[in-house]
Amino acid sequence: MENFVITISRCCGGNGSAVGKLLSERLGVALYDRNLLNLASEASGINQALFEQADEKVKNPLLFKISKSVYHGELIPPGRGDFTSDKNLFNYQAKVLRELASQESFVVVGRAGGFVLKDHPRILRLFVYAPHDICVSRMMELMGLNEREAEALIAQRDKDRGEYHKYFTGEDWLDFRNYDLCLNTASLSYEGCVEQILYYQKLKFGSL
Repeated sequence: MENFVITISRCCGGNGSAVGKLLSERLGVALYDRNLLNLASEASGINQALFEQADEKVKNPLLFKISKSVYHGELIPPGRGDFTSDKNLFNYQAKVLRELASQESFVVVGRAGGFVLKDHPRILRLFVYAPHDICVSRMMELMGLNEREAEALIAQRDKDRGEYHKYFTGEDWLDFRNYDLCLNTASLSYEGCVEQILYYQKLKFGSL
């Protein structure tokens, strides 16, 4: 049986990670999310704290304004001054993802997985979202925030994710043309989202 990969991009409050977790359980495959940072740290020898600081955001916002660093698969060797740069941290995460995709089927949340693995023959790229007011309510409840705090958190996280994606892929994070399927978790339960994904996957790839 050929390996497959399912990538999930998500807005803050859309609960894409919850959908990813349930999907991986239903399929009996691994879920890669923040645990990918540990794998990239082990592969590179770079302290995991540096990966966490740069997780789905560009550490130096000025770089986003003046340049782009679209991923092409290269790695910066140890000893160079930019070995721990944003670019190389992304490159090592991408290297780990590509190696995993050659070995197993899995679900990955975020980390520009849809771009890094776009050449995989059996990839399904998803975007999970919810209306803004629903996202605000969810973050208020989840994190004990007031409405203004939740609004600010969502705005910052989505800005970070959008800039990160644009910087390393050259693509607009919210461009629906970059996804096979977009799912609204306010209209569908997590279970309903998973059913839609499994149905679409069978249409695209046939039986797993």
